[in-house]
Amino acid sequence: MHIDWAALGSVFGVSLGVTVGLVALFTLGIAGLSRRERAVAQGDGGGALAVTGAYACFAACAAAVAYGIYLIVA
Repeated sequence: MHIDWAALGSVFGVSLGVTVGLVALFTLGIAGLSRRERAVAQGDGGGALAVTGAYACFAACAAAVAYGIYLIVA
């Protein structure tokens, strides 16, 4: 049995990068929702841009997960 260490390292690197990217994207979504809550608590009434950005981050996370499932199934 021969193990292709370069391919294994490549798969590890890509999976690590995608994982860190998804966590960062999800964190940005949570931060956007937190900004909205802070704006509402201060009575600014703003925060629509923060909520839109948060929803865009969550949609991108869902799209990345769906694409990963598609790659596994296909």
